[in-house]
Amino acid sequence: MDNRIITNEELEEDKIENIRPERLSEYIGQTEVKENIEVFIKSALIREEALDHVLLYGPPGLGKTTLAAIIANELGSNFKTASGPSIEKSGDLAAILSTLEPNDVLFIDEIHRMPRFIEEILYPAMEDFTLDIIIGGEGSSRSIKIDLPPFTLVGATTRAGDLSSPLRDRFGIISKLNYYTEEELTKIAKRTSKVLNIDIDDEASVEVAKRSRGTPRICNRLIKRIRDFALVEGKSCIDIDITNKALTKLKVDKLGLDETDYHLLRAIIEKFNGGPVGIDALASSIGEEATTIEDVYEPYLLQNGFLKRTNRGRMATEKAYQHLGIKRQGTLF
Repeated sequence: MDNRIITNEELEEDKIENIRPERLSEYIGQTEVKENIEVFIKSALIREEALDHVLLYGPPGLGKTTLAAIIANELGSNFKTASGPSIEKSGDLAAILSTLEPNDVLFIDEIHRMPRFIEEILYPAMEDFTLDIIIGGEGSSRSIKIDLPPFTLVGATTRAGDLSSPLRDRFGIISKLNYYTEEELTKIAKRTSKVLNIDIDDEASVEVAKRSRGTPRICNRLIKRIRDFALVEGKSCIDIDITNKALTKLKVDKLGLDETDYHLLRAIIEKFNGGPVGIDALASSIGEEATTIEDVYEPYLLQNGFLKRTNRGRMATEKAYQHLGIKRQGTLF
């Protein structure tokens, strides 16, 4: 399917037009996580030691990458990034680790997708700051040990349960990021508009917050698209009228559901009689990957009562029928 306007997956546009905060004082939401991390950072600076390794987990789009970069900024350290799926060989990991300087922050996104044998190489690196690797081919292979400078690994995952216990246990700081409140998203909408050099009124910022699915990344992207409509119509301020007009054009409804959500719910209701339906069968019916449904589409639908999971599969709820205006078979209403 084409990229969704409200997808919580990061798009190239998000990287080009950077609106991320750079300091903890600028970071809105996740108050408890933020306050704890601030204490741990200050303690590490007082001790003049590397911060303990940090694991950030939660649904995509909630600010894990942003928080990792902020940690590096607050420590005054270099920030280096990698992705779990891109680390396929021991040499890939060795190349990354060998470039680290004392107290650097290494961010590994989607750390749950690293191969298990790579994890095992990472254990001594995290615990003892040493790297044990085998070089050479069969018959002439030998093990070498490389000392690493103290560093902080920040791992991010949408699936904490997929991490092996030995890897998870090596993180000294484990924090869960939760969906944002409407009030927090309203503040984010106002901050983003300010960064983008366009005003937004209170009513419009609240409306954007309501349709952002509890996710800052979606909030930011909606603001950008509404800004486009406002600029083309010659408006210097995002008001409620242009907000409603833009979101109607983008097919984002009052609860933040878009065409893909409707497509998914209709498939369950119309093709599988409301469910239960297995994730693989559902994925095939709408032409999507099962993991994409689980990570991107489902969390918000589950949290807001449109879907429920059972041992036999996914089911559409009464709320889904009502929202789509579909009469459930065998009912009077």
